[in-house]
Amino acid sequence: MIAQQDRTIIAAIYARTSSPNQRFNYSIEGQVNECWDYCEDRKWIVKYVFVDESQRAKTTERPRFQMMLERGRAREFQVIVFWKLDRFCRSLRDLVNLERDFGQWGVQLCSVTEFIDTSSAVGRFNYRNLASVAELESEIIGERSRLGLYGLAREHKWPNAHPPLGYEKREDGTLALNKKEVSIVRRIFKTYVSEKSMPQLAFKLNARGILTKKGGRWNARGVRDILINPIYVGKYRVAGVEEQLEEYRVVGDEIFHRAHQTLRRYKTSENNRPAMHEVRRSAKINGVLNKYREFLGRDLPVLTKEQRDINE
Repeated sequence: MIAQQDRTIIAAIYARTSSPNQRFNYSIEGQVNECWDYCEDRKWIVKYVFVDESQRAKTTERPRFQMMLERGRAREFQVIVFWKLDRFCRSLRDLVNLERDFGQWGVQLCSVTEFIDTSSAVGRFNYRNLASVAELESEIIGERSRLGLYGLAREHKWPNAHPPLGYEKREDGTLALNKKEVSIVRRIFKTYVSEKSMPQLAFKLNARGILTKKGGRWNARGVRDILINPIYVGKYRVAGVEEQLEEYRVVGDEIFHRAHQTLRRYKTSENNRPAMHEVRRSAKINGVLNKYREFLGRDLPVLTKEQRDINE
């Protein structure tokens, strides 16, 4: 056990949920309250409460967790209290490394619901055993998820609630073509093969008021995601399952192949990329000027092509 001696023990509380669905099961409020009661019973002074919501514990790359590490390294508290080890971390390697680092900083770890107290040899032994169990549980959950995803793929179902542009998800989980969106996809392939510019294509789509699947504006990355997706020629690839499904086809093999050749043309040749299209270039320059107008609160002139040529 952590010795109280005659000094005040400064504590930090850490709480985490891995998804919004855990709001009521492992709620942040419930975790913090139990940890706070635990500290008060031992007359520890709580200085910090670090909370990560909807954050996975497979790595330590969590915003508040990293902040806690910084405070621990600065020796601003002597003990970290958490509700359960799997709320703190799941990776065995990370848990062992954290125990070593915190030990060097004079910081000990305590779990409210488990016998974890790294100030003693028995506590450290138990900490590592529980860390192994937490990692095993995480791996089992991952395996079950992969098996479930593979089962969906065997039935040609889409694995999430967001099918690609051109499709809508049926009640049974399979995909159906969305005629309106299919016409957009075909326009993207046809226009790209003709104009050979993803930024220019995105500019034209936005100019015509055509939105992305999520209702946003287009950019070059969004156009590229359409052009490289094999689902548009009926190639279903999910969770290791690869099958040709003609009912999912949107474009022909020839135009898909031509689009891919166009995408790769600068990797396979010494051709220079074409200059930015004049219409899009003008819009970009005047867009920058509009930002300056907003910032300065006064009008700036819209440059003509001749003025831009002189300034360049």
